[in-house]
Amino acid sequence: MDGTRAGSLRYSVIIPAYNEGDLIGMCVGALVEQSVPREQYEVIVVDDASTDGTAAVAAGAGADRVLTIDHGGAAAARNAGLAAAAGELILFTDADCAPCHEWIERMTSPFVEPLVVGVKGTYRTRQPNLIARLVQLEFERRYERMAGLREIDFIDTYAAAYRRSVVIEEGGFATDYPVPSAEDVDLSFRLATRGHRMVFVPEAWVWHTHPASLLTYLRRKVRFGYWRALLYLRYPGKIGGDAHTDPALKLQFALVALGLSLGAVALVWQPAWIGALLCLAAFLSTTLPFVRWAWRRDRAVALAWPGVTLLRVALQGAGLAVGLVVHRAFRTT
Repeated sequence: MDGTRAGSLRYSVIIPAYNEGDLIGMCVGALVEQSVPREQYEVIVVDDASTDGTAAVAAGAGADRVLTIDHGGAAAARNAGLAAAAGELILFTDADCAPCHEWIERMTSPFVEPLVVGVKGTYRTRQPNLIARLVQLEFERRYERMAGLREIDFIDTYAAAYRRSVVIEEGGFATDYPVPSAEDVDLSFRLATRGHRMVFVPEAWVWHTHPASLLTYLRRKVRFGYWRALLYLRYPGKIGGDAHTDPALKLQFALVALGLSLGAVALVWQPAWIGALLCLAAFLSTTLPFVRWAWRRDRAVALAWPGVTLLRVALQGAGLAVGLVVHRAFRTT
């Protein structure tokens, strides 16, 4: 990039990528064709020591800069991109996302208000299979809640924008989350704790490839639960809730844990089955608001939701419990 263009840049888009050769071209291709004049922004791909030609594909698709770093995870890759970026505003997305044509324009428009330091966008998907549709509606339900808030405390980096100076001041992303999990939420919780204003822009969307199988979906939830434990140890005030998390989730965790405990007791004392079944019934009742909401949108998802949610809460809760034990034992900060 020549010095003349670097001096005129307003925005830098950063994409971390590890073995994303099949997807990074789609992402970069969408970013080089934005409604914002091309001379106003740069696209930086940070290749996290991929072995599948990710860097070459990104360069061929039109990325302005492709940085290659030692493998350190998504947080380290984003920090490397941040250090190299020249834009006043920094945008982040993921290699498996294809931003809409107006994405940069819509993501950056709230920054006309001087107090706004962060912006969150949304997911969309074209996938026809059931689990991907379920994931999309799960997000859309959360988006509906967030849309009514004047400001938020939760930004995930599939569609994120920040003032560069503020992120640098905060030290960037926490690199002790070695896999993509809660490192982006950690940053937004830090900013919220400092009193910074962040907002939600639902029309700033990216096409995304959601998990297509139940097993992949559940594995992801276990990982998120495990690393969310570290997040809650750092920000105990957020255990009570945030702008993104389903308010019913804490009650669901409690009902599943109690139901499983009573089920174990019932193996030696049969009357405990009554309590276990009551917990199951109470749990299923907590899924009914989503079922009613989803019924008008996708009846197959509405019917699958109670069973999938029971599995998700049980496994995510197990990941959270293990994470609390492990991270508390080894926690250094």
